[in-house]
Amino acid sequence: MNTRERFVRVLTGKDVDRVPFIKLFGGTNAVINIWGNKYPLLHTYIDDLLGFEGTYRGWNVAPVNVRLCGVPEADTVEYKSATETRVRHGDGSLTVHISRDGHYFNHIAEYPVKCCGDWQRIKDNWLDPGDPRRFPVPGDWQNYINIFNNRDYPLQLTCGGVYGFARNMLGDETLCIMMYEDPELVQDIINTYIDMCIAIWKKMVKDIQFDLIECWEDMAYKSGSIISKKHFDEFLTPQYQRICDFAGEANIPLVLVDSDGNTMKLAEWMAEAGVNCMYPFEVQSGNDVPYIRKYLPEMGCIGGLDKECMARDKNAIDTELEKARQLIPLGKFIPGPDHFVLENVPFENYEYFMRGLKRVVLETKF
Repeated sequence: MNTRERFVRVLTGKDVDRVPFIKLFGGTNAVINIWGNKYPLLHTYIDDLLGFEGTYRGWNVAPVNVRLCGVPEADTVEYKSATETRVRHGDGSLTVHISRDGHYFNHIAEYPVKCCGDWQRIKDNWLDPGDPRRFPVPGDWQNYINIFNNRDYPLQLTCGGVYGFARNMLGDETLCIMMYEDPELVQDIINTYIDMCIAIWKKMVKDIQFDLIECWEDMAYKSGSIISKKHFDEFLTPQYQRICDFAGEANIPLVLVDSDGNTMKLAEWMAEAGVNCMYPFEVQSGNDVPYIRKYLPEMGCIGGLDKECMARDKNAIDTELEKARQLIPLGKFIPGPDHFVLENVPFENYEYFMRGLKRVVLETKF
């Protein structure tokens, strides 16, 4: 079996020889800055060195734009000091970049939508599914089609999220308020975006067979979902049902949701809406993969291993790897770190973790 077959068959509960060994977080040859001090070329070969299966993060993404398209690229620096820079972007958002003592922090101070007029401008100008700039030029796209139709790794259709897209327009706080004060605006934002995604996906599936639709949400924190079950059912469930219906029509076996935080309840709600796979089940947030596998048998799980063990020692890493050995036989589970490696992790610990995980994956049968 190849990585594509293993990935799909594991997460859908079909017979398989073993789970795939995937990176999960970081992208192609991703490294953190401190590793470059000792291994300056590591960013050119780390994937080959550690023997990750698949490509990119284990599965790949087609280079089609499902975000805002055509936003003016000119950025305006509104304020600059030795430690802080404020930049106004073409969509109206304002980001703040802070640099102190060698550490960097970025956050969004203003989101693009501050009034209905802002949303109408975005809707009218930058969410056209027919904008030819969303796809590579025809010759390049045909080459991608040829490549993807001869692949041995999973390939996703991308969705910037239902809650996730609305949050990027309004910000978490304003979005949650608008669910009470202007639900029609929220519905228009999410309906417009999912309409656009589906229209783009329809073009893509004419030429390529995809394995999953990934939806980025990040809609939970350590205590659970940012929104209530009532608002989930009102705003998200209908959209996920549409996404899952499309997946069924296009013979796409997996609808995968990415959300950090404690997603235990959110996983139940997602399963009710038709989602059949989630990640990364962050350990420090209190997620419990065995509970999910027992009580939500339809839900596949990816991740579930505490990334922070790599900042401790080899004993901590070994303990986490033993957890992977126990979880794999539960089925519908692909182990991996529950987010990208932290800045305080030496490369030797990351290498020890990944080589150990590969041994577990190759040795564990179920």
